[in-house]
Amino acid sequence: MNLTATSCRIRIKVCGITRIEDALLAARLGVDAVGFVFYDKSPRFIPPMKAAAIIRALPPFVSAVGLFVNPGQDVIDDALKHCPLDVLQLHGEETPEFCDAQARRVIKAVPVHEKTDLKIAHAYDCPVLLDAKAPKGMYGGTGETFDWALLDGFEHAHPLMLAGGLDMENVRRALSVRQWDALDVSSGVESMPGVKDAEKLCRFVAIVRQNGS
Repeated sequence: MNLTATSCRIRIKVCGITRIEDALLAARLGVDAVGFVFYDKSPRFIPPMKAAAIIRALPPFVSAVGLFVNPGQDVIDDALKHCPLDVLQLHGEETPEFCDAQARRVIKAVPVHEKTDLKIAHAYDCPVLLDAKAPKGMYGGTGETFDWALLDGFEHAHPLMLAGGLDMENVRRALSVRQWDALDVSSGVESMPGVKDAEKLCRFVAIVRQNGS
């Protein structure tokens, strides 16, 4: 049995969803996951109960991902009471032990500016999202990329995702860097923070499907 075709499919997550129409558009385009930011200092913040209403409107088999930054366990537990999340995406300085203790699957974001930053990924026994390192006090969502040449020779025992400044102009180059398990896009398909641009999103998904699977 030849598994090459299925094993190469790159999944797409659209993060920073705040509107039901954007989530439904992403689903119609065949996006694999939508993300909700539960970090209240982000311009894309959404309360868990509002996110829950959007998730209930999604068709089956579209994953809901909750993004947190340095949350206490009570914050995650409270969000899960209201919001049927499939995956937790942790963007702060959460420890490997904290990640391992979660009742949901975890994606750990690792901010990258220089090659030594990549060593952090090896401490985590879970999928890793490589993101551009934001200025101090910020945690992603800046629309900036990092130097993808730093990834030469880098391997991880679990699936690898790429985020940070992805858009229609650079996604082909991102796809040429390596075989990613997933791409995570947010600001690159927006007209303003938290509001997705339908044309940009359609084009982004089309480029990934044409060039990355």
